[in-house]
Amino acid sequence: MSLATARNFRRNLAMALLAGTALLAPATIQTAAAAPAEVLANGGVADLVERVSPAVVTITAAQTAPTRTAARDLPPGFEEFLRRFGVPGLPGQGGGGQGRGAPVARALGSGFVFDASGYVVTNRHVIADADQVTVAFSDGTEREAEVIGEDERTDLAVLKVKTDKPLPALKFADSDKVRVGDVAVAVGNPFGLGGTVTAGIVSARSRDIGSGPYDDYLQLDASINSGNSGGPTFNMAGDVIGINTAIFTPNGGSVGIGFAIPSNLAKPVVEALKRDGKVERGWLGVNLQGVTKELADGLGLSKEGGALIAAVEPKSPAEKAGLKPGDVVLSAGGKPIKDTRDLARQVGMVKPGSKLDMALWRDGKEKTIAVTVEQAPGQPQQRLAKAEAQKQDGEEVAGLKLSGLTDQWRQRLRLPGDTAGVVVLDVGDGVEGLRPGDLITSVNNSAVTSPADVAAQVKAASKAGRKNALVQVRRGETTAFLTIPVDLG
Repeated sequence: MSLATARNFRRNLAMALLAGTALLAPATIQTAAAAPAEVLANGGVADLVERVSPAVVTITAAQTAPTRTAARDLPPGFEEFLRRFGVPGLPGQGGGGQGRGAPVARALGSGFVFDASGYVVTNRHVIADADQVTVAFSDGTEREAEVIGEDERTDLAVLKVKTDKPLPALKFADSDKVRVGDVAVAVGNPFGLGGTVTAGIVSARSRDIGSGPYDDYLQLDASINSGNSGGPTFNMAGDVIGINTAIFTPNGGSVGIGFAIPSNLAKPVVEALKRDGKVERGWLGVNLQGVTKELADGLGLSKEGGALIAAVEPKSPAEKAGLKPGDVVLSAGGKPIKDTRDLARQVGMVKPGSKLDMALWRDGKEKTIAVTVEQAPGQPQQRLAKAEAQKQDGEEVAGLKLSGLTDQWRQRLRLPGDTAGVVVLDVGDGVEGLRPGDLITSVNNSAVTSPADVAAQVKAASKAGRKNALVQVRRGETTAFLTIPVDLG
């Protein structure tokens, strides 16, 4: 693939988000591949669909739409940057402070019941920052749902609906057994039309679409569109092989290239969200690079593959276990490591505090080292931060409720001990982009360590005649610049 083609691919990828909206104009839809001939020859998939449909749901996530005053004041090109960071009021986003009395935006997606006691899985982007989530079943009944947990890295979320009897539920298949060419059947809610069934085949495995270290998608040619987000794709046994998440599209509709999170990646995340409301990921503390044919030859390996450790962070689990730059990880937890993504996923799925056996190539021979993985520093803990914020007093500055960064907050937010800044406890009306649990590290390019520092910089921006103060924000492992209006100070 040429560089230009790769750029076009990433641009046309509906950035992995298939959630629809009731406010969207009709999209141009291009016909995708028809169902495989062998499916039609065997009488179609009617029996399968009849069996699984009661467990597939339509999800409506409502949010009070915030004002866009601050967004209109941004410099050209900055709006796209903020949209990617997650600013509410911009197309495809929610979150942060909400303008009261504004129109209600409704995101439409799909999901399915995976536990008969009322647990539903969907994509996180379908329900992110929603004020109200409703689940509709194929028999027409609707239930309000509680968000139990969200995982930003895999774009998964678990909901819970109240029920006085067991609900129809679906099983996860073993996606490692899925082969290219296997029949795939998708059921979901494209464009808000309601229960819709499409069929095709698995076109490819282990697709990397550039959305993060957990990219390991199944590629499908079954027609999936906006609104299919979070819906299941089945094998011919009626078990879930993947959760639909993304499409490649030049026109907003399906062209026969869709992506689903494999069931073996989704299942442990879903179970952790159901049990704990969050996913605790292991951390190794290394910088990795792939092993090319030339590097393999230089390292004395017979073939390319594995994950080469380029650097080891001080005081990290890797350093404590004796890992060194130049080591090549060949397997972890008994599973072969083909590339850096394999190792990132394998370590990330290990519970912090657990030991992970790693087979290494060092100095021309193999050896095994046991590493005790730890909690990843800086992992987002937004829900915990928001819950804790309600219990604490803070100082009001520019529409924000702020607190100094204590050791207790560093622990809650998984921040290194030398991190400095001011914690956002709550976000008021008129402030866009910021969320509880965010860490403000600077205002107007001046470092801040207390709410008083923030107040002083907001006052300075006002005296300079500016409408907004520039704030640098750390959220989990991401850093970006946002603005806060000075007239709220």
